[in-house]
Amino acid sequence: MRKDKTAVASSSKIKFADSDDHESSSEDEEKEIEEELADVTFEELQRARADGSDTVYRKFNSEGKTGRANKNRPMEVSSKKPVSRFREIIQVPKKATRDPRFETLTGQLDVERFKKRYNFLYEDNLPAEKEDLKKQLRKSNDPEELNELKSRISWIDKQLKSSGTKHTEREILAEHKKKEREAAKQGKQPYYLKKSEIKKRKLIEKYKELKASGKLEAYIEKKRRKNAAKDHRFLPYRRPGEQEN
Repeated sequence: MRKDKTAVASSSKIKFADSDDHESSSEDEEKEIEEELADVTFEELQRARADGSDTVYRKFNSEGKTGRANKNRPMEVSSKKPVSRFREIIQVPKKATRDPRFETLTGQLDVERFKKRYNFLYEDNLPAEKEDLKKQLRKSNDPEELNELKSRISWIDKQLKSSGTKHTEREILAEHKKKEREAAKQGKQPYYLKKSEIKKRKLIEKYKELKASGKLEAYIEKKRRKNAAKDHRFLPYRRPGEQEN
């Protein structure tokens, strides 16, 4: 009886050992399957499910790119990448574009010289263009063309007006600099004009020009009416039915 018990015990041990080996082998197989499926794309999995097949072929991933056997052969290009419409067949040297405003080769901008050189645009070209546009405005009947002509005339007026104000401002600054240079030679400290003082001097120059041309009274009257219209907006309105005291 003792021999039978020992035989049963030994056989049970063998069975347990076999079951452990089977479990470990199944775990290894599962790991291998998981590793294989990790490299499989989603499209292949969907295709395998649709076909009913359980086998999925594993792709061979080559880490290094294979070179050409001969340098004269064409380069292998993947068919999955879309081909561009324009392909560079012959390498042409690119033209380097330069902007003279930001190039050191052109030097620094001299505003005074620039204005003197291109002053003919504001004195001759733009006024002549304005007169020509006015003639076209009288002859034209097309509403779109009329709008374009009016917008162009208003743009020319703005350019001429801004050039006039800038010209007077430059003259004021040039005269002030001249006086300050003479004062600096005598040992005095330079005095720089503020924007408010420049504006005040521009207004004085404008009044002098209007007085010389005889348009000062009309300008003052127009300015007075404009200021009165502005003040009238802030006045309280009288309610209907109320009587003045």
